[in-house]
Amino acid sequence: MGVRLPPFQHLVDAHWRDVARLAHALAGPVDGDDVAQQAWTQALAAYPQLRSATNLRGWLLTITHRCAMDAHRGRARRAVLHHDPASLAATPPSVAAADATLPDTDLWRRVGALPDRQREAVVLKYVADLDHPTIATALGCSPAMSRRLVSDALATLRKDLP
Repeated sequence: MGVRLPPFQHLVDAHWRDVARLAHALAGPVDGDDVAQQAWTQALAAYPQLRSATNLRGWLLTITHRCAMDAHRGRARRAVLHHDPASLAATPPSVAAADATLPDTDLWRRVGALPDRQREAVVLKYVADLDHPTIATALGCSPAMSRRLVSDALATLRKDLP
């Protein structure tokens, strides 16, 4: 006897904002929509085979996190043409520097400068509003390590506050 799942559209209606917000926070304003779309596509494909209907939001956000990491890996492999390669050394890339008109740009630049796992843990905690066991599942670590990653990231961010 299989698990009784609600129609997939109910899941979309309930969680589309959370998926979009996390996708944009992890992948940035340029790739956020593509990451969200990829997450929904993967979720739809996997939905009929789910064995449990508990914490569907956490399941969706874990898929979104993995899609965002795939997007980062893909971006790192893509060739980018530059007319002035010497200018690249003067301005290192930043995850959050894509749009200087966003609110709290300085904070997001500092979040973008965190080590990858700390940045991911902070975004999952404060943007996606996940608990530590769910963050641990998404990052492939223990809940204690999830707490440590968030704590270390916050300590780094607080260091430079005025």
